Amino acid sequence: MTSSLEGKVALVTGAARGIGAATVAWLHARGVAVVAADLRPDVADLPFPGLATVVGDVSREDTAIRSVETAVERFGGLDILVANAGRSVNKPITQTTAADWDELLAVNARGVFLHAREAFRVMSEHGGGSIVTVGSFACTVGLPDASAYSASKGALAQLTKVLALEGGPHGIRANVVAPGVVETDLLDTFRPDSREYLRSFGSAHPLGRVAQPAEIAEVIGFLASPAAAFVTGAVVAADGGYTAA
Repeated sequence: MTSSLEGKVALVTGAARGIGAATVAWLHARGVAVVAADLRPDVADLPFPGLATVVGDVSREDTAIRSVETAVERFGGLDILVANAGRSVNKPITQTTAADWDELLAVNARGVFLHAREAFRVMSEHGGGSIVTVGSFACTVGLPDASAYSASKGALAQLTKVLALEGGPHGIRANVVAPGVVETDLLDTFRPDSREYLRSFGSAHPLGRVAQPAEIAEVIGFLASPAAAFVTGAVVAADGGYTAA
């Protein structure tokens, strides 16, 4: 079986920076036509010829509809969804507000649901596809001072398993990539001492360091490709061994 992705069409959310931008680069280099979606207007500055871009809030239904429609109208279909957009809040539960909770569940869980639902409608009519959601080691372990984040990523993992079960008869696979700490600008929203935190947290991973976005993009790319044709419903740890203990 070929693992080529040449000629496929992908939608990547949270595409402007970090893991999303690295995934766009990975897919584009392999001949995939990509729709890059992000809340940030600078998603249009990604340096890839032929790229289509959508600016919008992933938690909004109209953004999901518009993003999938862009893939169909611009490239003729949709084979791959990489639901990467996410946010984080680092606060003790007693300081976490209802607004914090609502925002994280909206982006990290509702946003994936909306984009997966719209992708399902296209993929099921065109022979299937692959959905890769970007979770976290918080899918399977609790993180102190991250109640809303951990809950949202746990919800994402369970949602993805349901996508795998419902998608199987339609040729749609769905898997979660669960990274450990990754050196992206999301850390700057996580806590004010993020760079010091990053360095200290590297030692908590058995490999002794944190990940780079391109390393996570490689795992996403594998799951999106025909090389992973018999992989669905999996939570794939890409956490440097953090959850191995």
